[in-house]
Amino acid sequence: MTLETGTRLAGKRAAIIGAGSVGDGWGNGKATAVLFARQGAKVLCVDRNEEAAAKTAEVIRSEGGSAEVLATEVTDPQSGSAVLDRMETLWGGLDILDYNVGISQQGGVFDTTDEDWERVFEINLTGAMRMSRAILPAMRAQGSGSLIYVSSVAAVYSGPYSYASYEVSKMALVRLAKSVARENAAYQVRANALLPGVIDTPHVSAFVDSKTAPKELAAKRAATVPMGRQGTAWDIANAALFLASDEAAYVSGVELRVDGALTA
Repeated sequence: MTLETGTRLAGKRAAIIGAGSVGDGWGNGKATAVLFARQGAKVLCVDRNEEAAAKTAEVIRSEGGSAEVLATEVTDPQSGSAVLDRMETLWGGLDILDYNVGISQQGGVFDTTDEDWERVFEINLTGAMRMSRAILPAMRAQGSGSLIYVSSVAAVYSGPYSYASYEVSKMALVRLAKSVARENAAYQVRANALLPGVIDTPHVSAFVDSKTAPKELAAKRAATVPMGRQGTAWDIANAALFLASDEAAYVSGVELRVDGALTA
């Protein structure tokens, strides 16, 4: 389900990190980018996969919105500066940063190698810190801004399988959001963490064993949720829209769980 076009982000400039989708359908980043544009924002679609980002931008433009593309790796120490430079060149700055990048690695403490641990943290956490450090001075200078860090309920909820590096990195991302919120509140710059629950996206499908029956898997995933269904990328996009908008002008430092009461 999507919102109709509107003006909730009219005049805003947004950078969506992870705006591409790993497959057909709607990933969280793609849906967020399109929804932000439908609500009046100019959107920079950032992704390591330039083709995927371009497809998202194409959807936005086909609907009459404004979108540009930037290909960069969040593991690059200069990725944050690249985003800021592009935003300033295009539109004179930015108002919204949505960090929607993450990878997972199955394994508990004894099963996780140093290399796997560092790779997960580099993308899930360090990339977000670098991006924040690069763009915050500009937001402080203009006296406004909204940063949204897409974490996961795995930060606060233990599922049936061990994903130690993923879970810890996503909890640390929540703490980063709170630290950024506190440090920048006096400048009217807000930061919040968004924690998706069991969401049906191409990212999830990409990790499913080809032998697993899709309908059977969907039913099993839905059965774990009190609401009895999986969420969609639009559920995440709508939550991000609220946090990005002026409706949330006094909301900062929170962890917004979008999980169908999974962690209630």
